[in-house]
Amino acid sequence: MSLIVQKFGGTSVGTVDRIRNAAARALATQRAGHQVVVIVSAMAGETNRLLALASELSPLPDAREVDALASTGEQVSAALMALAIQAQGGKARSLLGHQLGIITDSAYTKARIKAIDAQRLHDELADGTIAVVAGFQGVDEAGNITTLGRGGSDTSAVAVAAAVGAACEIFTDVDGVYTTDPNICPTAKKIERISYEEMLELASLGAKVLQIRSVEVAMKYGVPVHVRSSFSEAPGTWVVGEEQSLERVTVTGVALDRNESRVMLVGVDDRPGIVAQAFTALSRENISVDMIIQSPSAHTTPAGPDGAVSRKTDVTFTVTKADLARTQQVMESMRVVVGAREVRYEEDIVKVSIVGLGMRSHAGVAARMFELLAAENINIEAISTSEIKISCLVATRYAELAVRALHDGFGLGTPA
Repeated sequence: MSLIVQKFGGTSVGTVDRIRNAAARALATQRAGHQVVVIVSAMAGETNRLLALASELSPLPDAREVDALASTGEQVSAALMALAIQAQGGKARSLLGHQLGIITDSAYTKARIKAIDAQRLHDELADGTIAVVAGFQGVDEAGNITTLGRGGSDTSAVAVAAAVGAACEIFTDVDGVYTTDPNICPTAKKIERISYEEMLELASLGAKVLQIRSVEVAMKYGVPVHVRSSFSEAPGTWVVGEEQSLERVTVTGVALDRNESRVMLVGVDDRPGIVAQAFTALSRENISVDMIIQSPSAHTTPAGPDGAVSRKTDVTFTVTKADLARTQQVMESMRVVVGAREVRYEEDIVKVSIVGLGMRSHAGVAARMFELLAAENINIEAISTSEIKISCLVATRYAELAVRALHDGFGLGTPA
């Protein structure tokens, strides 16, 4: 008997009928001889509704209370799923984060899981019960309710699978991971198998099929993840360890991230420790920084009679649009400290990226990417690279054109 963790996203539990369908799928898996743990998200739109209520009361609501509020969406889904399984002749019990012992740190709205007590799950499963776990939530060591950030139910599912030694099925409204967003590029193809590393990059670069932290956990603990549709029996995409066959593909996918904002510190003092002060201030506020570019500033003062030069540098970095308001507060307080002439902010940008394990061993991939964008008269405003990805910032108006140009230019939409 194997153990399978099945996660159903917001669209998969968006109505009572869809909850019935998800319950039937979980029961069919159990009746096929498996033990089943179900992780559920809030019903589609519910989290947004709850957060909107908080925003009506306060422009910057207290993060602890926001977590207490937002976590209720998953509580509703878990109870309804358990009821649906019972109505179809199965045994089920809903469990909230604190009941399962999902212990997190205290970073409200973006908490990280520290430990899971798997014994409660094993006890329920041994009795032939389907355990229905509320995703997206846990408790810190002081007993406060915490949430894991948007898409956090994916992380809950993979973490629970790791804790009990199970495979993980992620049921969603798409039938797998595609070479790019099919809504942008009609020639996009479903990928049958993709490595953890490639999926990690795609998730971090804007692909919304899996939350990035869920892929990190899967890669760390070797959890096989099957991304598939709630509305069909067709196989989806397996996210697995690196395989030899994957190395023959130069570029696996193209990602688009519309959630980028650019911050430029102009004319910062060019001396050791200055940049560290700015980014330390951001880290204290739990603000994650993405692309970072440092270059000589036009505001460097020429050498005077004594030969001294007041060296300046410009530091550009990106943060999510959600973090921009807090970043502005931090940077305005740090501007004098780091000696910046001014701080500029821009939201009219997107990040387009290519990802592929084969980029490790193929030369000319970056050149080809830049040629494809140039052919469409798309100006590149910043570039960032890693071993298996290249990202470019471009103006928002070129977002979809850039994706299509790169996707078809690298031959991702045509059969191998």
